[in-house]
Amino acid sequence: MPLRKSNQAAPTGKQAGNKAHVRRSTQSARYTPPAPKKKKQSKLWLPATMFTCLVLGVIILAGNYMELLPGGEVSNNNLLIGLTLLISGFVLSTFYR
Repeated sequence: MPLRKSNQAAPTGKQAGNKAHVRRSTQSARYTPPAPKKKKQSKLWLPATMFTCLVLGVIILAGNYMELLPGGEVSNNNLLIGLTLLISGFVLSTFYR
């Protein structure tokens, strides 16, 4: 004989007694931190480009002030190129993970 659902309403208020306040938890009471997310890694071109820009910027700036670059005298264009390379290297370093 198949089982039927009862048409009786669930007990409420005082009829329910202490059952409403009983905590039924399948989880433990201890806090479990979430699993760590996979760390992102930079592609190989990023640190290579970053260090290349930084090194070339320093070389161009030093060569400009020591008058070792073509032209033989201090040039604002070489200063601008060196500073641009240094800034580019620093900007790329903010994306490095």
